Amino acid sequence: MSGHSKWATTKHKKAALDAKRGKLFAKLIKNIEVAARTGGPDPDANPTLFDAIYKAKKSSVPIDNIERARKRGGGLETGGADWQTIMYEGYGPNGVAVLIECLTDNRNRAASEVRVALTRNGGSLADPGSVAYMFNRKGVVLVPKEVVTDAKKGTTVAYSEDQILDAVLEAGAEEVNDLGESFEVVSEAGDLVPVRKALQEAGIDYDSAESSFMATMNVPLDEDGARKIFRLIDALEDSDDVQNVYANFDVSDEVMEKIDA
Repeated sequence: MSGHSKWATTKHKKAALDAKRGKLFAKLIKNIEVAARTGGPDPDANPTLFDAIYKAKKSSVPIDNIERARKRGGGLETGGADWQTIMYEGYGPNGVAVLIECLTDNRNRAASEVRVALTRNGGSLADPGSVAYMFNRKGVVLVPKEVVTDAKKGTTVAYSEDQILDAVLEAGAEEVNDLGESFEVVSEAGDLVPVRKALQEAGIDYDSAESSFMATMNVPLDEDGARKIFRLIDALEDSDDVQNVYANFDVSDEVMEKIDA
């Protein structure tokens, strides 16, 4: 039975991963559609669309799906929903502040799903403005520490923090953070495009460049608190209407090791 159990477990994990991947694809496609509708269907003239397409390609979204979304959003093809961006504010366990960014064609459904996810996982909805002031909108570019340049030969190129800093400082980057397997380049939201272009000009590959919300102060969490907030974020991200979840918590490396184990 052990072989069968192992197969069943692997199959279950793969199904869960595929489901997550499907959800990710759908969210990336939505981003492209909205960016094309807002700023036009030409990625060269629309930096937000360029970044949305780039991230989708990096996440292995099929090119056909990307093109259809770009054309739908830009009015070059019929179809496409009337997506609306809505921001919900709430509190999670341990008083963690949570910002929930939704992209939906049904406000009532989105509000209901967000409320249910929060209340079932030790959180609650908050009044508009009660949480948002704890976050600033920033430009965030993620750069992998290692990039495979030739899969057949197994050739990789490794980037150092100094390399990244040299490339982006004059373009307006504020800081470069070491996230373990990648570097996070943070700038003012208005400097995102110059920072991304500076990386491109330096020949540095990156995974994504997008506008994000960063907390001005964080709540340190122990193992129990971390598990609770991760459960809440998972529940929120499980909703098709939720695009991004931002929260002001901090989890130490020691606590993360326990959770990963």
